[in-house]
Amino acid sequence: MKNENNAKRPPSHIIWQVIGEKDKAKWVRIGAAWANKDGKGMNLVFDAFPVTGRTVVREVSESEGADAPGGQQ
Repeated sequence: MKNENNAKRPPSHIIWQVIGEKDKAKWVRIGAAWANKDGKGMNLVFDAFPVTGRTVVREVSESEGADAPGGQQ
């Protein structure tokens, strides 16, 4: 289900599944997030839902783009 408001603007955050630790961690993009207009919450859209590892939500920065979490993948 796509939110019409989200389709008109890029996400402010990316949702990642992280499996493993430190240098051996594997980061898999599993969704995106948009800040609510009032700034008190977020709308999350998942392309997949992880059952292992941990879930990380990171702000999209210009230097990272939408595909790299802190320079890692």
